[in-house]
Amino acid sequence: MRSTYSEATVRLYHLDHEAEGGAAETLMYGTLAEAMAMAAQQPEEVQAGLFLATDNDVVAYLDLTEG
Repeated sequence: MRSTYSEATVRLYHLDHEAEGGAAETLMYGTLAEAMAMAAQQPEEVQAGLFLATDNDVVAYLDLTEG
């Protein structure tokens, strides 16, 4: 994800792989820091389907948390 500074504007969404066509539900628009905090509060099964999108990239939430 190219825009990784904490104030970057992102869309946090959940991609439901179980739904036909993989429905995406937007959880919030805000800063990367706010989105990471909100994502961390979600249950593990939800976290597995979370993605963050900037104006130039998309990354899975769990890819950002792995160290």
